[in-house]
Amino acid sequence: MQADIAAKVLTDAELIAVALPCLCEFAWVLLKVYGFQPADAAAAIRALLAIANVEMNRPAVEAGLSVLEAGGDFADGVIAYEGSGLGGETFVSFDKKGGGASHGARALGAAFVRRGIALPG
Repeated sequence: MQADIAAKVLTDAELIAVALPCLCEFAWVLLKVYGFQPADAAAAIRALLAIANVEMNRPAVEAGLSVLEAGGDFADGVIAYEGSGLGGETFVSFDKKGGGASHGARALGAAFVRRGIALPG
């Protein structure tokens, strides 16, 4: 019943605005919960991009897709795109698996920094 209501709302919508955090979670759920392969998750995101009434930050999404298709994390690509637009030069991700500042898979926190900042090692 809920899926039917959601489908009707989305079908009848003049505009569907998809925020980047929602899309990052969508990618994560496809990969980690449903076991999609990266290429299949990328295809699902590209299918959303192709819908006429869907609006999203397309350049950021394309950056995320590029990273995903290269074997990385979609969210890291989105964060890297946004950080560079804000003037950052170096992407650092604080991932527990990475053991500190690294290009992590599922970032618990991430930032872009300018040169001249020493990161603890």
